[in-house]
Formats: sequence, structure tokens, C-alpha cells
Amino acid sequence: MKTFTKVLLASVAVVWLAAKWTAPTFNAESLRGAKVLVTGASTGIGEQMAYHYATFGAQIVITARREKLLQQVVEKCLRLGAQKALYIAADMSSDADPERVVEFAVEQLGGLDYLVLNHIGPSPFSMWQGDVEHLGWLMKVNFLSYAQMAWKGLPTLEQNKGALVVVSSLLGKMASPFVAPYTSTKFALNGFFGGLRHELALKNSNVSVSICTLGLIDTDSAMEKVKGVTNLPAYPASEAALKIIMTGATGEQELFYPWYTYILTLSKDFFPSIRDYMVLSSYNYIP
Repeated sequence: MKTFTKVLLASVAVVWLAAKWTAPTFNAESLRGAKVLVTGASTGIGEQMAYHYATFGAQIVITARREKLLQQVVEKCLRLGAQKALYIAADMSSDADPERVVEFAVEQLGGLDYLVLNHIGPSPFSMWQGDVEHLGWLMKVNFLSYAQMAWKGLPTLEQNKGALVVVSSLLGKMASPFVAPYTSTKFALNGFFGGLRHELALKNSNVSVSICTLGLIDTDSAMEKVKGVTNLPAYPASEAALKIIMTGATGEQELFYPWYTYILTLSKDFFPSIRDYMVLSSYNYIP
């Protein structure tokens, strides 16, 4: 079994390196003047994506719930070189706001080249206590609003040979304790947008769909939740944001960041007992 495990991991490494070598080359100039909508952009990964797009000279619309923070991000984007930077405050748990945001961006920018779906709703980092109402609310924010915005944005993305970029998580590939509601929304994202990608391919669509699988990222909200609970390493939000942007710009189907998310995703079903041991040993929990 040890020999088989070594061979498997070596094979995974070879496949991963081959994929990297054959991946399309990122051209930063292609983003100059690009029309971009980024959700969840008042803090964290979304904020960092806004700054990267600004540095590349894109035209940006950002959205989140907190207007004051959005205003500050827009001001910095303009200083960094964005050709245009606008914001619209919105609540993704509402029925109307997801589509309203897309309509605003299309009207202000004259269309969209990139629709980057990144927002999430707050959820406790704790054992599930049977709160089905919160689960339904979170599914609306983290999943259903994504589907709404994608459907609303597809016509302009199709016209512009654009890209739909979906920020997901390793927790959408592997179940984990303390985040059962959040994990369920990420599994839903992966299934829906994986299926949508196939449907668009069958129709010879101009739209690429990129699903980004992220591990633990050092955003303030994530670090506050996992403090003292997990010993997993956290990776920089700025680098994660840049990787997401590059994935969308090159039209790659998937991003795995950091590197270990790819290995875990490929190997998790081969060794379920090892998978479960790794998951449980990652947390410090005393009943």
C-alpha cells in the first residue's frame, strides 16, 4: 500500500506539472480596458482582485453590502490605474439585487468581459445546531444568487467572448467539520457550474467557465474564525486573487490554489480513511 501511495502521488505530481507546462500563457495586456464585475469586493480576496484588475488597467464595477468600504476600494482602484471604477451596494440574499447588480454593470461599462462571482454570506464556524433557516439563507447568498447573476450576465459575456469566473473552495470537494452549511453551498456551486460549462460547450458558446478551488486563505474573516481551531497553513489573499484573475483571462476550466488542493481533490476518493484522518487531525477540538 505504501508503494502504491508513492506511485499515485508521483503520478499526480507529473500530471499537475504537465498541466502547468501546457497551460495558456497569461497576457496582462489583454485586461487593459476589460469590463469586469467583481462581487464580494469590499474586503478579502474580492478586494485584492479589484486592485489587480485596476493595476492591469481594467474597467471595474465592484459590489458588496458595505457601501463605505466599497467607496474606499474604488478610490484605491482609481489610484492604481483603473480606467473606470464604480461600485454598487447590494444584498445577495434579496431576490432582486443579484440581477440589479449585473444590469448596473452592463449599463455603466457597456457590457461585460468578466463576471467574477466571489461573494459569501457570514456563517458560524461551529458544530451545526439544526438551524435550517440559516442554511436556506446561506444557500441563497452563496449559491442561488450566483446562478441568478450568471444567467443575467450570459448574453453580454457571449457577445464579448467573455469569461464566467466562480470562486469556490476545497470545502466544495471535501466535506469538513464546523462548516456544514458553507460546505453544502460550495458543493452546489461546483455541481451547477460544472454542468453549465458542459451545456455551454454543447452549444459551442463563446463563454468560458472557470471554477476556482481555494484552500485556506489569510483573509481577516477566515483567520478570525479558525484561530486556535486548525493548524492548516493559510496562503496570501493577494496571490490567490491574482491566480483567479489569470485563470479567467486564459479561459482555464479550473484553478487549484494552493498546490495541495489539487492533490487532495484527486486522491480523496482513493483513500477515504486517510482522507478522513487528515481532515479530523487538522482541527483542535475537545468535546
